[in-house]
Amino acid sequence: MTDLRRHSRDYLDLRRALGYKLAGEGRLLADLVGFVDKEGASTITTALAATWTTQAGGSAAYIARRMRVARHFARYLHALDPDTEVLADGLFPAGKHRPIPYIFSADDVGALMAAARTLEPAIRAATFETLIGLLAATGTRVGEAMALDVGDIDWPGHALAVRESKYAKSREILLHSSTIDALRTYSAAKERLGHSRCGSSLLISARGSRLSHTTVQPTFRHLGRLAGLEKPPGSAQPKIHIHCFRHSFAVDTLIAWYRDGGNVAARMPLLSTYLGHVDPRATYWYVSGVPELLALAAQRLQTADGTRP
Repeated sequence: MTDLRRHSRDYLDLRRALGYKLAGEGRLLADLVGFVDKEGASTITTALAATWTTQAGGSAAYIARRMRVARHFARYLHALDPDTEVLADGLFPAGKHRPIPYIFSADDVGALMAAARTLEPAIRAATFETLIGLLAATGTRVGEAMALDVGDIDWPGHALAVRESKYAKSREILLHSSTIDALRTYSAAKERLGHSRCGSSLLISARGSRLSHTTVQPTFRHLGRLAGLEKPPGSAQPKIHIHCFRHSFAVDTLIAWYRDGGNVAARMPLLSTYLGHVDPRATYWYVSGVPELLALAAQRLQTADGTRP
């Protein structure tokens, strides 16, 4: 094992101990180290990092992500090896633009759930109908939903435990009684269809295994087409994505808070905690990211008594 590869493993161990999962970043870092080794170099230079960053092509965001992996590792490595060049922040920036998310309406959610009921076999239909309903009702990340175990549901307390999620954080979220009823219905369907003994996973695939992104993402795109929600060619309409359920939950919650006249700023930490955001700025982005919310915030600022959200 080369010194560079050993340092990369120590670096990943350190950051993971701080709560970062670094799954994709770990793969990219291994690729970077392999590239540097192949070039016969013992450390990272700006020229090597730039060549590695751009050699795979891809979008500007992906290129920026590759450079970010190289930059962070180079900064760590510089403390151990002064010959390592500290990569400038301005190399291949990702930009600060975030696209406006698609906000699902209640009709959209209903159409997607109806489309899910047409899937075959029956357990696949039940799973995707439940997954869509759960994402819409709770705003959880799709990865969090796929990782749920049956034992994570507190049936009497109407709560759901989300364990070891992003940044190794865990939290408990309260569920509406209708969501609990839907989960009971799904559990009964698994038993009726002979899948009650398929391990600990709450949501299962047609083969009885835990759901994965390779199963969920293409199926959701198919359901979007069946529901008539696919973005028309040349349309300015935001593109639908399964993560948009999370955006929609946050936006609907904020809109309701603005409309009921309460103190949105005081409530914002509650939403951040519920969503599992480490930094409240991630939650505040929804205000500027959706025109309707921005308009409501502006109206609040213009009230006669000067109350601010």
